[in-house]
Order: sequence, then structure tokens, then C-alpha cells
Amino acid sequence: MKRRISHLYLGTVLILLYIPIFYLIMFSFSKGQSMNYFHGFTWEHYQTLFSDNRFIGIFLDTIMLALLSSLIATVVGTMGAIAISEAKNKKEERIYLAINNILIVSPDVIIGASFLIFFTAIGLHLGFISVLLSHVAFSIPIVVLMVLPKLKEMDRTLVDAARDLGANNYQVFDQVVIPAILPGILSGFFMALTYSLDDFAVTFFVTGNGFTTLSVEIYSRARQGIDLEVNALSAIIFLVVLVLVFIYYFLSIKKSKKHRIGGLIK
Repeated sequence: MKRRISHLYLGTVLILLYIPIFYLIMFSFSKGQSMNYFHGFTWEHYQTLFSDNRFIGIFLDTIMLALLSSLIATVVGTMGAIAISEAKNKKEERIYLAINNILIVSPDVIIGASFLIFFTAIGLHLGFISVLLSHVAFSIPIVVLMVLPKLKEMDRTLVDAARDLGANNYQVFDQVVIPAILPGILSGFFMALTYSLDDFAVTFFVTGNGFTTLSVEIYSRARQGIDLEVNALSAIIFLVVLVLVFIYYFLSIKKSKKHRIGGLIK
């Protein structure tokens, strides 16, 4: 009985989460120009989307920004997680974690306003660089939180064994530490990528000089009225994300099977 109730609850939650998305996707194929009534199937809005050079340019800029900021944040965040794990005592580690978590728990509006004031004070023109720095800044704490548990789980005797066998610090880092925490690094990268693609509030404050992202552009268009071209773009992004999630899921299953087989062989 409890299992049926839990399945019913989970199913209800999933339906409530996905109905708005499927509703949006459905109207991306509507012949009309509103979401009040489905007027018949058409590819018109997708054709309009792919012929809109401005929208395509903004989409490519957003992807480039997300990839670059996630890459930088992953490198810096991984180094930060290693530094925190090497703290001298628990008190020092807790202080570093508290500092790291400030950007996560702070409201996006406050973070965006703070970055705007800071960039204005130092004379940095708002545009790609200001948005990039902001995205890197709020992504680093996420990467730290993804990598740190893997560092805690890592068998420290492997590091000692590598050093006993003559490995230098770089070899220990490259051949022992990185492979052990790689799942956390990848999780941190994809989380940072998701946050960058999704962010609106911080980006809205620090964008300028003709540079914008999809979230800001969609908000600007939505204020002028419903545009089903946005529905078409949202449908494409949802499909791409869905495919990537399934690929990651199947790769994870395949990897776990290999580990189980390897454990049985041992």
C-alpha cells in the first residue's frame, strides 16, 4: 500500500512538472500566434526560428559563454576543493566552506547588483567579459560542492603508495587524484553548465554593449507578447537536454556494470 501511494505521489509530481513543458512544446507546432487554442499542425515557427539570424547568434553566444565559464569554473573549483580538503583542521575547513557557500545561498538579485556595482567601480564595460566573470564566480562554489565529496571518498593510501613508488607531486595529482575525483569534476562541470544556461537574474544586471543571452532575450520578447518562436526554441533545447541526459544515464549504467564485473573477477 505504501509503495502504491509513493508511486502515485511521484507520478503526480512528475505530471505537474512536465505538463507545462509539453504544453509549451505542443503550441510550437500550432498555426496560430497565441497559446489560447491549437489551430493545426505546422513547422512555421521552426522555420522562422532558423531564419532569425539574431536569435541564432544569441543562442551560439549563450552556448559559448556557458561552455567557457563552466570550463574555467571547473578548473578553479577543483583546485579550491583540493585546497579545502587539505585544510589543517575541521574548523578551518568549515570556515572555507562557509565562504564558498555564500554565493549559493545569496539571492540572485543581490549577487547581480553586487557585480554591477563592482564592475562599474573598476571601470569594466558591461558585455561578454562582465557576464563571463559573473558566471564563473557563481559557478565555482557549485563545482567545489560536487568535487569535495569525491575527495573525501578517495583512498588516501593510493597517494602515499604513489609517493613511495617515486611519483612527484604532478604525477600524483595527474595519475591518482584526478582519476579518483573525475566523476565529481564532470558533475561539477555539467552543473555549472546548467546554471550558466539557466541564469537570468545575474546576467540581466551585468549584460550590455549589445551582448545578451537567451534567458534575457526570451524575457525581453515575452514582455512584448507571446511569441511561438520562443516555444520552438524551448522545444529544441528541451530535446537536446533530454538526449544528453539519456546518454549520460546509459554511460553511467555501462560504467557501473563494468565495475561490478571487475569486482566479481577480482
